[in-house]
Amino acid sequence: MTHVYSNKLCAVYFYETPYTSNLRHFDSAMTSLILRLLLLHYRNKVRSIKYIADFALSVVMEIEILDTKTSSSHPLQQTSEGYKQALGKRQIQMISIGGAIGTGLFLGAGSRLQAVGPSLAIVYLVCGIFSFLMLRALGELVMYRPTSGSFVSYALEFLGPRASYVAGALSFFSWAMTGIVDITAIALYMHFWGVFAAVPQWVMALMALMVITSMNLIGVKWFGEMEFWFSLIKVAALLIFLVVGSAVLGLRVPIDGHTTGLQLITEHGGLFPHGALPALALMQGVVFAYFGIEMIGTAAGECQNVREILPSAINNVIWRIIIFYVGTVTLLVLLLPWSSYQAGISPFVTFFSKLGVPGVDSLMNIVVLTAALSSLNSGLYSTGRVLRALALNGSAPRYLTRMNKQSVPAAAILTTVAIYLVGVGLNYLLPSQIFEIVLNMASLGIISTWCFILLCQIKLRQAIKAGRIAPTGFAMPGAPFTSWLSIVFFLCILLLMALDYPTGTMSIAAIPLLAVVLLIGWKTSNQKPHDIVPQTLSSVELTDDADFPCAENNQVSKEHI
Repeated sequence: MTHVYSNKLCAVYFYETPYTSNLRHFDSAMTSLILRLLLLHYRNKVRSIKYIADFALSVVMEIEILDTKTSSSHPLQQTSEGYKQALGKRQIQMISIGGAIGTGLFLGAGSRLQAVGPSLAIVYLVCGIFSFLMLRALGELVMYRPTSGSFVSYALEFLGPRASYVAGALSFFSWAMTGIVDITAIALYMHFWGVFAAVPQWVMALMALMVITSMNLIGVKWFGEMEFWFSLIKVAALLIFLVVGSAVLGLRVPIDGHTTGLQLITEHGGLFPHGALPALALMQGVVFAYFGIEMIGTAAGECQNVREILPSAINNVIWRIIIFYVGTVTLLVLLLPWSSYQAGISPFVTFFSKLGVPGVDSLMNIVVLTAALSSLNSGLYSTGRVLRALALNGSAPRYLTRMNKQSVPAAAILTTVAIYLVGVGLNYLLPSQIFEIVLNMASLGIISTWCFILLCQIKLRQAIKAGRIAPTGFAMPGAPFTSWLSIVFFLCILLLMALDYPTGTMSIAAIPLLAVVLLIGWKTSNQKPHDIVPQTLSSVELTDDADFPCAENNQVSKEHI
């Protein structure tokens, strides 16, 4: 333990006493202090009044540190790491929604319906349940200690520096690959309108990147505000479809010569028109569609009232998955035969076009463009903070710890932007097959990241069971069984990916190469945390004292569980 004064032995002794978790009042603290002073006196260790004063001051400081950092006293200790808590309830709620809705639904659902038919709804439901369990595991970790370092910080605490480094590196890799996809998609979506047809693709990509980068650099509040409106547009578009589609289905309005209803499923091959194997193989792509829901854990480190906001935000995700993914896909196959939907065309455009609504293609292109911008915005936000967390742990260059005047990790964000720029060039030069391999590699990073989160939650629960950490009040349901079950499920997806020849097979085959790259990165890093200690906010900054009556009573409201 590093101590600012010379009495290291005394400080260590203080930590090892059984009073560590019980020094809650000044009188007991002073009693302990007097006993230690007498002990040191008879051992001839106290040689001057100055030494006594220094020692007394240091013990008081240790009491204050324990008061805010000891897990058994404050399960909810929010590490600011220099960030501002500027995200409010409105923004956190929308970030949790936006993270679960992306281009995978607005654009990718068409090709997936073409591949597996109505069983896509079942695939979304199964993957959604396990994604939600992962999110609940992250929620338990966040309620234990909110931090913008998210799973990188938890991996360092519960799994060690090597695991933290691997988790952060894979997450950074996944977000970097996803960002390259988003930048390219934005440029392509802009070319949909003729007025932008003459503008080179790289110019459109660069303009989009400049706007998103600016919003991330000028402050987290601006990021939250932009993400709020992006998410609002996506949710509004889905709600419009759900209302109109439900009305058409309820009134039995024929579309494109077809009568709506369950017969569209039974008369076109049933739930699994191509068999169950394609549906299983598609799980990897569906998991990629859910990528980003874990970003709420990163945002929690810059949230104003974590204990009040986070549980409801996380619990609502499962209902959004059921409504927005499962409900939407189910409605799509009840309105039109699944074979009517095509790859590369939004299924919502297909539905409204066949319904005879004019201008729907332009309107939906705006929504899909918004989804891509939202994904890029979220990715840059998350990647910058993960990269800085790695630097704080000593697993990345020191300059990445630098922040600007707005308490934003500017160095890490700009480094990510530089990689995005290289990716745009590579995407322009490389053939599409190589690009698909990059997407599969991103999925590999996503699954690995989620497994690390679950492993951290398992270790946290073991510490709680052993009495080293107080219960957080937001326990993952069914743990540790559900935690291990989720890990097995995600590992099975990797196995299915390996069977998806050639892109999936090549991606899995590249794991040894990725391991070598990670090993080189680990060996070349200094592996020592930099001299930037994460700040733990005082309980006054978090909530009133009434919210922390004692460890055993520090529970989240039952409505959140």
